[in-house]
Amino acid sequence: MTDTPAAAPPTGLRLRFAAISDVGRVRKDNQDSGYVGPWLVAVCDGVGGAARGDIASSTAIGQLRRLDVPPKGESPDDLLTKVAGALHRAHDRINELAAEDPALDGTSTTATVALFDGARIAIGHVGDSRAYLFRQGEITRLTSDHTFVQTLIDEGRITEAEARVHPHRNLILNALGGPGEVEPDLFMIELAPKDRLLLCSDGTSGVLDDDRLADILATGSPEFASVELVRASLEAGSSDNVTCLVADAVAADEPPGPGEAGEPVLVGAAAERRLHRQRGGGMGSLFRGHRSGDTGELEPVQAEIPDDLPHAITADPIDPEEARYAPRPPRRFVWLKRLLTLVLLVGLVWVGLAAAWSWTQGQYYVGEEDGAVVIFRGVNTELAGLSLSEPYEHSDVELDRLGEIEADRVREGIAYDNLEDAEQKVRDLAARQTPITESSGG
Repeated sequence: MTDTPAAAPPTGLRLRFAAISDVGRVRKDNQDSGYVGPWLVAVCDGVGGAARGDIASSTAIGQLRRLDVPPKGESPDDLLTKVAGALHRAHDRINELAAEDPALDGTSTTATVALFDGARIAIGHVGDSRAYLFRQGEITRLTSDHTFVQTLIDEGRITEAEARVHPHRNLILNALGGPGEVEPDLFMIELAPKDRLLLCSDGTSGVLDDDRLADILATGSPEFASVELVRASLEAGSSDNVTCLVADAVAADEPPGPGEAGEPVLVGAAAERRLHRQRGGGMGSLFRGHRSGDTGELEPVQAEIPDDLPHAITADPIDPEEARYAPRPPRRFVWLKRLLTLVLLVGLVWVGLAAAWSWTQGQYYVGEEDGAVVIFRGVNTELAGLSLSEPYEHSDVELDRLGEIEADRVREGIAYDNLEDAEQKVRDLAARQTPITESSGG
C-alpha cells in the first residue's frame, strides 16, 4: 500500500456513484455482493464455494448497508467505530447462519467499506477486495490484502506481478465468518472535489494493474468507468466474478449529471437474493443468463483481422465463380444418409434424456408446499414447462414457525444427492420450530 496523497479537509461534498457486478466467464454463480449509496460504498467477495459464499457476501452487505444514513456530526473515531461495529455484526451473523445450517460451515466473505460523512471516508477492510483513490491523474491503493501472497510481497520475496500468478494467491488470512474474531483494518481518508473512489473484488484487481485501472478511471462518468472496468477485467482473462463500484466526490451544490438518480444500488448475490425473496419463486432456470444487479456475461470481443496480413492468408483461396461451376461428383443415396443421420441424432437425444432423467430420480431437495416443508424427488426446476420433481415425503414442519432466513432457504429449495441427508435436514428444521402458543378462552 502506498502513501495517500495529502488533501486539505474539504466540506460540503456529495457522492455521484455507480456499481456493476458480473458473474464472469468461468464461474457458475456470482458470489460477489456490492452496495453503493449516498453515504456508503461496500463490496464483499464470498468465500466457500459449495459452502455458499453468496450467502456470506449478501448477509454481510445486509448488515453493512445499515450504515447508509446521513451523518450526525460524528468524529473520525466515531465513524471508525461505526464501521468496525458493522463488520463485527456481519461476522457474527454469518457464524450464526453457519451454526444453524452445517452446509454453510466454512463460508466467509471479504469486505471493503467506505463510510462517507460529507468530507471524509472511514475505511474498513477485511480480506482481498480493494479500495483505490484516483486523484489528479494519480491512483493510490488504499487497502492492503490480507492474503498469504501479500505477506510475501511485504517481505520482498515476490513482486506484484508474480503474486498475480502465484499458486496460493487465493489464500485469505482474514475474513468475515469462520473461527476467531475478525480484525479489520480501519483508517480515515480526507476527500477533495473530483476525487474518484473505486472499490472492487479481486476479479478486477487480480488481472488489471494500477496503470490500467488509472487509464479507465480517468475517463467518463462513474457508470461508464464501472462498465469499462468490468469489460477490461473480462477481456484480460479474469476467471472470477467481477464487481466494481465507482464513486466521485463532487460539490454538494453541483447539479445532478445526465441519468444520475442518486438512489442506492445493490448488485451481485445480494441483489439476486433480494429479488428472489420479492418474487417468492423457486430456483428458476438451469441455464445461466442475465441476473438482477449484474450484466450476465458481457459479450466477448470479436477478433479482427489486421490489415497488414498477407492477402493469401485473408482471401478466399478459391475463386467464387470457379467454385460455382466446378464439376461435382454425383449425389447418391442422399435421402438414406439423411435418414440415418436423423435416426442417430434421435437415438443420442433419447439416451441423453434417459440418462438425465435417471440422474434426477436420485436427487432430492427440501422445499415448500402449501406452507409445509416437503421432501421432493428430482431437481427443483422446469424444462419446457414440465416440472422435474414431485413431492416424495411430507412433514408437519410449518414454514411460519421457522426463522426468516431458514424459511427463505426452504422456499429456494435445499438440494441433496441422497434421501438420508434430506430427511436429516427436515428433522433439524422440526427441532428448530418455534412452539405453538395456545390462547386460553375467557
